[in-house]
Parts: sequence; C-alpha cells; structure tokens
Amino acid sequence: MQVYDPTAPVAGATQNLRRTVGDLRGKVIGFIDNTKPNFKLLVDDLGELLTERYGVKAVIKQVKRSVATPAAANVLDDLATQCDLVITGSGD
Repeated sequence: MQVYDPTAPVAGATQNLRRTVGDLRGKVIGFIDNTKPNFKLLVDDLGELLTERYGVKAVIKQVKRSVATPAAANVLDDLATQCDLVITGSGD
C-alpha cells in the first residue's frame, strides 16, 4: 500500500513545523467537521474508539459553516489552545 502526503509545500518555508504527539493517553483531540454527509458519524465513532482504546482524555468537535470555506479563525484559535492534536477530514 502506498500512502501519499496531500500537503503542498509552502513557498519560502524555512522549517518543518510537523511534530508528533506520541502516546494519546491523557491527550485532548479536536475534530473539525467539514459538513460533508458522513463525517459526523465517522467522528463520533473515532472519538469513542480513541477514548476507550487509547485513553484520550477528551474529544472536542467543531463544525465549519460550509465545506467550501475554511474554518473560522475563532474555531481554529479555540482548538489550538485546547487540543494536543486536531483532525479534519472528509466524510463522503
């Protein structure tokens, strides 16, 4: 199986901002629901799995206004201050 990284390089970037979370136990995981039809179902199941199997302390869910627009700045700020990791995705 091949897995491709869908992120594009940022022009002028001088450092790699990627960091790992490591063990999920005690961490707060955030989800950004992009309003596609099945994402809410996926997030509910994944949040439950992460809590029960991996000891995640809390799951925070935020919803974008539309799939076609970015998440609002206040949503991103809230997630950045509350979460150790944020996942966004598609639920088609």
